[in-house]
Amino acid sequence: MKQRRQIPPDQQQLALQLDFFSSESATQPKADQPAREEAELPPPPGMPTSQASSANKRRLQIREHILEYRLQRSKRRSIGFLIDDDGLRITAPRWVTIAEIENAIHDKQRWIFNKLSERRERSARRLQPQMQWIDGTALPYLGGDIRLRIIAAQAAGIAFDYESRELAVSLPPDATEQQLKDRVQGWLQLEAKRVFGERLPIYAKKLGVSYRSFALSSATTQWGSCTADGKIRLNWRLIHFALPLIDYVVAHELSHLREMNHSPRFWATVQSIFPEFEAAKRALRNSGTDLLPAF
Repeated sequence: MKQRRQIPPDQQQLALQLDFFSSESATQPKADQPAREEAELPPPPGMPTSQASSANKRRLQIREHILEYRLQRSKRRSIGFLIDDDGLRITAPRWVTIAEIENAIHDKQRWIFNKLSERRERSARRLQPQMQWIDGTALPYLGGDIRLRIIAAQAAGIAFDYESRELAVSLPPDATEQQLKDRVQGWLQLEAKRVFGERLPIYAKKLGVSYRSFALSSATTQWGSCTADGKIRLNWRLIHFALPLIDYVVAHELSHLREMNHSPRFWATVQSIFPEFEAAKRALRNSGTDLLPAF
């Protein structure tokens, strides 16, 4: 779900996009809209509250924090914020004073520092080693971790113990890592089909709609999609996430059977059957697929 990146409402299909958080490419919101991200640096000795550190870099003290930003003058009519790999960039008209720019930053400070925290957490997660496909490794399932157990056996098989939360995979001793991955992926997809198949009727009944069919998706850019004739597809990788996030995507796609768009009426429809959708939407947006197991 790309920061809930939306495709045009074409009356044929509406899709909920993935968000990879890999290239922080963002549009420039106006000064009365939230910036995307930011960069916080420790203050050097004797640095004044605000001072240019280079031709276009400046530092601003906000309470106990020192915020570095790059200032770019342009012909635009308002102050814009953009986050890229180098941190916060502000684009402002030539006639806007530094004081006015920094006032705009102060107005957005709560949002900025919240995003600072989120960015640090995501960066820390990315620094963690990738999942190793070995006995005892943790596998994300329905918002928690289950333990992978590899058993050498001539007959291949797989079984999940709900009490111990262990997924036992039986494979021949000479089985490859890819064979192990394929076996686990197959089990996860079966679980996804089961769980999604249980949740869809619940929210369809709440909304008073009926869908024509439902299938799993392996899309790389969509969490789910819904066509005008009631065909719903849900990304099997949602099985890694907690049930409220799955329910949000289910409610989102079913709501398109009422509103084939992303208008205020659509979001009101989602809220009518899933009141906590905003929190779920944020959580899903912050759950980048780059943090999920690679199959």
